[in-house]
Amino acid sequence: MYAVIRAGGKQYRVAPGDVIRVETQDEKDGKVQFGDVLAVSAEAGSIVPGGAGASVSGEVVEQGRGAKILVFHYKRKKQYKKLRGHRQNYSAVRITEIAFGGQTFKAPELPQKKVKKAAEVVEVKTSKRPGKKATKPAAHGHAHAHAKKAAPKKKAAKKKRK
Repeated sequence: MYAVIRAGGKQYRVAPGDVIRVETQDEKDGKVQFGDVLAVSAEAGSIVPGGAGASVSGEVVEQGRGAKILVFHYKRKKQYKKLRGHRQNYSAVRITEIAFGGQTFKAPELPQKKVKKAAEVVEVKTSKRPGKKATKPAAHGHAHAHAKKAAPKKKAAKKKRK
């Protein structure tokens, strides 16, 4: 089951469970309804053009800004250069349901994410400097790899002269 929808002047082929990046959408409680359905395919090999009576709904997963695009204007021999940057806003939408002809096709539910506990700071020893405490996170149980270590001492090579 898939549908072809129009959103933000572009067309997308979507199926239940797909995550698509569309231009920023107006949402109500994180839900988005796509009314402009161009085609629907309920079975393999059968496509209903127009998608009359079909609806596609989704939920907003995240909102953000895309990668920067550099727009460079240049005219040769005229000493004219102009550089601008642009980042397009987007909404990542997960398609939850496609309804057509009395049938509804729903996406499988996502498992709930486990909430990680914040790393607790445990006092290990007191520093030699007054008012400072040396600490390390309890989660690792060992000193950090990026901590500075004392360099090994070099043995002085003394040669006897004759």
